[in-house]
Amino acid sequence: MNETIMITKKKIKKQLTEEELRRWTDWQWQIAHTIKDIDTVEAILDITLSDEKKKHLQETLSKFPMAITPYYLSLVDRESYENDPVFKQAFPDTRELEIADWEMEDPLNEDHDSPVPGITHRYPDRVLFLVSNVCAMYCRHCTRKRKVGDIDFIPSKDVIQKGLDYIRNTPTVRDVLLSGGDPFMLPDDYLDWIIGEVNAIPHVEVIRIGTRTPVVLPFRITESLTNILKKYDNIWINTHFNHPREITSSAKIALRKLVMAGVPLGNQSVLLSGVNDCTRIMRKLVHKLVANRVRPYYLYQCDLSEGLEHFRTSVGKGIEIMESLRGHTSGFAIPTYVIDAPGGGGKIPVMPSYVISWGSNKVILRNYEGVITTYRMPSNYSEYLCRNGCEKCDLNLNIKEGEPEFSPSGVSKLLGDFEDDIYLKPENLERDERNAK
Repeated sequence: MNETIMITKKKIKKQLTEEELRRWTDWQWQIAHTIKDIDTVEAILDITLSDEKKKHLQETLSKFPMAITPYYLSLVDRESYENDPVFKQAFPDTRELEIADWEMEDPLNEDHDSPVPGITHRYPDRVLFLVSNVCAMYCRHCTRKRKVGDIDFIPSKDVIQKGLDYIRNTPTVRDVLLSGGDPFMLPDDYLDWIIGEVNAIPHVEVIRIGTRTPVVLPFRITESLTNILKKYDNIWINTHFNHPREITSSAKIALRKLVMAGVPLGNQSVLLSGVNDCTRIMRKLVHKLVANRVRPYYLYQCDLSEGLEHFRTSVGKGIEIMESLRGHTSGFAIPTYVIDAPGGGGKIPVMPSYVISWGSNKVILRNYEGVITTYRMPSNYSEYLCRNGCEKCDLNLNIKEGEPEFSPSGVSKLLGDFEDDIYLKPENLERDERNAK
């Protein structure tokens, strides 16, 4: 680790020799020198923690391990490390062991919605495909802390093959999200094989890849990797920048390589207390993202995973941030603020309301400034009474023979008047049990 300490300190001071720079920008060197112990962090940042604090931190690491790339640790402000947004996301906190009663190992119920190992099928037309359990860095706020780095969750090639078979045999799946862990931590040829197999499935239209390497290991975006991505014309990538400080010159180079490879980029941020729960920080982040051709996609409310209570903010703070964006910056720079519903309910948008009221003829709206206006309904609009009879509809849909039909559910089913149902009712209502007696 001595070489890591030396090079990292020089990196902070921007005094690398040409040979050290070559090693520093080698992503495999970065992984080989991943920082996993508190003593090395102390040496690199030139800080000293008390024996008592180190004892409690070791207890935290026994449950939730640490892994930080030298690159990401080099971004920490050593003069104010305890309040540094990079440090907070990478270094353990003793509060991670304060597990609240409402926190869960698997808050999104991904394991329950898994028809075969490695696949989570929650939404009708898309699946989550976990192809790796390895990340370049262990983020302290990770919702999959139960899996990342755990050897029991390493997906073998046999598990990957079963996931591929499930997708092949499920024609409603048109969108596959490769995640983990981080798919970009797989060897190039193995990743290419997985993408190629998914891409060869006729009904798969979109392949998405979720990765944090542009944030914590930008050197992983190599020419070899981008040449693989260039072969496929249906790949989308979502990054995970949480703070504008993470968009460094190295990160910008990585993003540009992906853009020049023709890959559309989105970003998924997590709202984190003490990191980015600030209207000015979030506005700066989305501005820097779009300046580098990354579309802000989601702003997540922090999940109810074990040990994340100290990271979670109120939902009101998230709505306040959204209010500060709408009308104050470009529309395409505004993410959708969502809560990924505990228990597997999926992503639920939680946004400010701009509809004040409505009647038969008008809807009353307000804008970001508080200006109240009206929008007049058309007087001659004749609504289609849609009962899912697409074959009799005179709208020009051009439905192809054999194409999977739309299967409405939930509120969409009620609104479309597809069947005679007039309400949705959960199972096991107390009054049903009472009346059955």
